Amino acid sequence: MSQFDLYARFYDLDYAGFDADLYMVQQFAARCGSPILELGCGTGRLLIHLVRGGYRVTGVDISDEMLQVARSKVAAEKLDSRVTLRKQDMRELDLDTTFSLAFAAVNSFLHVITVDDQLRTLSSISRHLEPGGILLLDLFNPDLDRLLESHGQVVLDKLMTDPDTGHQVMKFRTQKVDPGRQIVQTTYILDEVDGEGCVRRALFPFSLRYLFRGELELLLRQAGFEVEAVYGSYDLDEFTGESERMIAVARVPA
Repeated sequence: MSQFDLYARFYDLDYAGFDADLYMVQQFAARCGSPILELGCGTGRLLIHLVRGGYRVTGVDISDEMLQVARSKVAAEKLDSRVTLRKQDMRELDLDTTFSLAFAAVNSFLHVITVDDQLRTLSSISRHLEPGGILLLDLFNPDLDRLLESHGQVVLDKLMTDPDTGHQVMKFRTQKVDPGRQIVQTTYILDEVDGEGCVRRALFPFSLRYLFRGELELLLRQAGFEVEAVYGSYDLDEFTGESERMIAVARVPA
């Protein structure tokens, strides 16, 4: 069982209305064309949009539960002919095709938390890209001042209402940072309150290893990529130290 299975039933609720990265991904899909590979596709938030646009997309994820939600969406919209969903570890991809574009959205790559595994992952992706193929990585730009303020305190992140059940869901977050290892250890605490006031609690712990720009570029080059650009927003603004996002575009040599 993957740790991400615990979060699958809340993922779409948590990300409801979030589409800030959609236009950017669509731009790269238009540039590269099919077939496209999404790494850590989750419940299909981005994948479904691309397939509706006529692209052929393969989504891989390590979570059975996430993939099951994605399969239900694909089946409901009768998109099966253009979608392949596979349970795979991105460090060891084993797919029977190559792709013109691969992307990992919203920090998915940062779940790979050792340098060796990051290089394994990038090399694995490179083997599955066509010559000239593009890799798009969407990461957060680490703000050390803000990160080092995290000492494990529990913070209310948001209040949500499940449209299917009417239950209120309170999402709390606790976070600790190990700056020596560049590891952020986070736990989501999700309290679901039913109509009678009964509470069902779910805990979702996970770790991310944040990267700085120079380190990211070095990893990509070490894995055989050519770094095309690093952007600081979903609008592809120039990257600066104050940017919220760090979006890397890398290319397999033709």
